Amino acid sequence: MLLAASSSEWPESGFTGIKINPESLLPEVVNAESCAAALAASTDPADLIYVRLVEGRTAEAAELLASARCRQPSAIRLRLFEAVLLRMANRLDASAELYAQLLAETQGTLQEAAVLQHQGRSHFAVGNIAAAVDSLAAALDLRVAASDDAALIYASTVALQRARHVLEQAS
Repeated sequence: MLLAASSSEWPESGFTGIKINPESLLPEVVNAESCAAALAASTDPADLIYVRLVEGRTAEAAELLASARCRQPSAIRLRLFEAVLLRMANRLDASAELYAQLLAETQGTLQEAAVLQHQGRSHFAVGNIAAAVDSLAAALDLRVAASDDAALIYASTVALQRARHVLEQAS
């Protein structure tokens, strides 16, 4: 499998200056200046949480997330960030439980594909490649069936190809 040689071909993450690394399937800041400018212009507290997570500033992200969750306890995006924080803290069972809960809550909605995509990337990050393939394939199927945004379908396709490649190499 040939991966994108430069970050210009990496899938979009949904925030300016951050893209998804096609090797690790994790978001990375690829343009700090544009990321900082987008963050300065943002009024959404979830954007700052996301950037801090990507930067690996988990303590700060956790504090910001706790505050944001008090104001919006059921926001799916914030709960996805909580699952990411749990994974980053090596609390894998708690992270998996939260993804399962989110999937149950979003089943049949437009948000289900996003939850599956995040869950698949989380599985990949911890080395559970077969589960990653399952989640990422389901996310891609939902996105294609919904005629979702091309950037989201591309991100799902790249992630699924990478997970399948790693799974094939392991067997």
